[in-house]
Amino acid sequence: MAVEVISFGCRLNALEAEVMRSRAAEAGLDDAVLVNTCAVTGEAVRQARQAIRKARRDRPAATIVVAGCSAQIDPQSFAAMPEVDRVIGNGEKLTAAAYSGDGARVRVDDIMSVTATAGHLVAGMDGRTRAFVEVQNGCDHRCTFCVIPYGRGNSRSVPVAAVVDQVRRLADNGHAEAVLTGVDLTAYGADLGEHPSLGTLVRAILRDVPELRRLRLSSIDSIEVDAALMAAIAEEERLMPHLHLSLQHGDDLILKRMKRRHSRADAVAFAERVRRLRPDVVLGADLIAGFPTESEMMFRNTLALVDDCRLTHLHVFPFSPRPGTPAARMPQLDRALVKERATRLRARGEEAFAAHLDGERGAVRRVLVEREGVGRTEHFTLAEIDMGAPGDIVTAVVTGRSARALRTAAIARAA
Repeated sequence: MAVEVISFGCRLNALEAEVMRSRAAEAGLDDAVLVNTCAVTGEAVRQARQAIRKARRDRPAATIVVAGCSAQIDPQSFAAMPEVDRVIGNGEKLTAAAYSGDGARVRVDDIMSVTATAGHLVAGMDGRTRAFVEVQNGCDHRCTFCVIPYGRGNSRSVPVAAVVDQVRRLADNGHAEAVLTGVDLTAYGADLGEHPSLGTLVRAILRDVPELRRLRLSSIDSIEVDAALMAAIAEEERLMPHLHLSLQHGDDLILKRMKRRHSRADAVAFAERVRRLRPDVVLGADLIAGFPTESEMMFRNTLALVDDCRLTHLHVFPFSPRPGTPAARMPQLDRALVKERATRLRARGEEAFAAHLDGERGAVRRVLVEREGVGRTEHFTLAEIDMGAPGDIVTAVVTGRSARALRTAAIARAA
């Protein structure tokens, strides 16, 4: 029987899911379901539990191993599930020994004691044309709504040379695009000896791996962006013009209560500055609706931020109180109101995304083909494409759109 991996949450988890699969195979585990959990919201935890129960119904003889951030933070709650055979932590899940079946049913060590990362670099992403590269893990900040530092530990970075070597291997193995990932990506390098920045790393990759056709960044914190990264955004054509920002809210008082390090004006100024440097850039953002004490006017400030920053791709989260966080102890809004505001914010995001699709008509884009007939533009916009095999980059003109994707006609296939 095969090893199945069910992964929730961020791109870092997607990368680590591939590592888990490899480590389980090394340990000789051949009939298993590995559930890689997320702890960002209560809904993510609920979905993980639902997936575990379904996995047991579908594969009654399989070994079910639960890992990831929720397992790290609250291992005993998963160990109490009769469907679960083993619970392992975020550090342990990247080692073959955790899948060997020897020792305790629960193997979750203190994540705050972990000082290294990415000793598990892999050579590919199971046939994907786009590969994720972990360059940073953990977080030193303590936003009042977030439990992730307790699942990931303190911030730690992969040395520049190791990242460059990994990206080179991925490019050599046929991956057209590399995506740099991390829990707090723009904190990259602060823990390394020479304190390289994320911008320094981006420049090194693009200089030393000329065969890499595209480099993309996952979510960044705009207040941490350094001058070298801004210069790379302006000057490096292979750095994709799509940035996803960790903004969270559009009201200054709520941002303070979240313990964020930027103001509303900082967010708007960053958006304006990056557009001056790279006029075709497309911005997305994480936004939370219904944070404790949020008034209607405060919420409207977040709605307005979509226009003020000209956001296109929104990830909207209804506030979810996470046990043990300061925000969980603040005065909560009624859940129906939280959901209603999240719905309104998503609707505003859909309007902005539709306007983006409409504005692309007639534009010439380079589409990275992901599977037959489907790819992504430089701006990470889904595109229907009439030419090319997975991994090809096809130059195409935008002829129209569907509800969620651009329709394009190929002009030429990239070399």
